[in-house]
Amino acid sequence: MNELLSFGILTFTSFFTLINPIGTMPIFMTMTADLDQEHRVKTAKKASIIAFFTLLFFAFSGQLLFNFFGISVNSFRIVGGVIFFLMGMDMLQARLGKVKIQSSEIKTYVNDISVTPLAIPMICGPGAITNAIVLMEDAKSVEQKVVLVSVIFLVLLLTYIILFSSSKVTKLLGDTGNNVLMRLMGLIVMVIAVEFFFSGLKPIIIDIIKSTQ
Repeated sequence: MNELLSFGILTFTSFFTLINPIGTMPIFMTMTADLDQEHRVKTAKKASIIAFFTLLFFAFSGQLLFNFFGISVNSFRIVGGVIFFLMGMDMLQARLGKVKIQSSEIKTYVNDISVTPLAIPMICGPGAITNAIVLMEDAKSVEQKVVLVSVIFLVLLLTYIILFSSSKVTKLLGDTGNNVLMRLMGLIVMVIAVEFFFSGLKPIIIDIIKSTQ
């Protein structure tokens, strides 16, 4: 029982830290600033659901897929870094806040951002995917696997609740506050992007150097 509890605590803390819903909230706020409450909630819900099933998919078959296609987690980090950098550039120039969405385009916009970049790679990033694969390999018993799936669900439920509550923060800050926050977060996202990119690139370069020696 103690072993199961320890595994559950480890799973929860690692996933909550890697997914970081509190850090995702300001970005979500800026990207959904022009949406009404209904579509903002729908975006948060869809992104959380997609992230949940993506993590489950990689948890149960990730290692097999990675080996079959020859994909490494470092490749995920590089791609995630590029996506984050481009998004951060737009945020830094306040482009996201200035884009006015036509009513006929709202459904497409919600579908687009809820999948990428919200669900993947912001909520379900390289770190969370790797964590799901590693913890599933460590889960030797059926009970541990059930705990793992339950904790992933719990963390993403908390993520949805945190993103859902961002509407109140948006109203509190107003247009000027959201604009300032978006520029600030854009700078932070670009820094994170650089870290993502080079943390993925460094091991690949080291492997190339070793193979040529």
